[in-house]
Formats: sequence, C-alpha cells, structure tokens
Amino acid sequence: LPPSKEELDRRLRGRGQDSEEVIAKRMAQAVAEMTHYAEYDYLIVNDDFNLALSDLKTIIRAERLRLGRQKQRHDALITKLLAD
Repeated sequence: LPPSKEELDRRLRGRGQDSEEVIAKRMAQAVAEMTHYAEYDYLIVNDDFNLALSDLKTIIRAERLRLGRQKQRHDALITKLLAD
C-alpha cells in the first residue's frame, strides 16, 4: 500500500509519463484495489523502500518455511528422526 493517497499521486506525477486522465484512472483503480486489502494475508506499506523490500523478503522466506512445504520436502528426514 502507498503511505497515503497524496504520496501515490506524487509518485505517479513524478514519473512524468502519464496524462492527467491516466493519473486519475490509476488513482481510482488504486483506491478500488485497496478496498480489497482484507483479502490478503500480508500488508506492506511502501513508505520506506528498504523497509518494504525487507518485509517482502521476510514474507517470501516465511512462505517457503510453511509446514506444508517443509513437511513434503523433509518427509524422509522426519520419518528417520521419528523411527525407533
């Protein structure tokens, strides 16, 4: 998520490549998309790029370590560790 609508508008304008009409459409689309925020498992506010990137990397790492993925990956090891 952007830190504010004003910041999103500033970023879109700062690119210097879109017309006012395109910017207005992109702002409206962004607001429409933001209404679905509760449908996601994670929320990152892109206020500080490095922090947002770090948060994203953390999410990716956590997803890779989910039990379902690790259980399948390490099934033989788990079986061996639990064997009598």
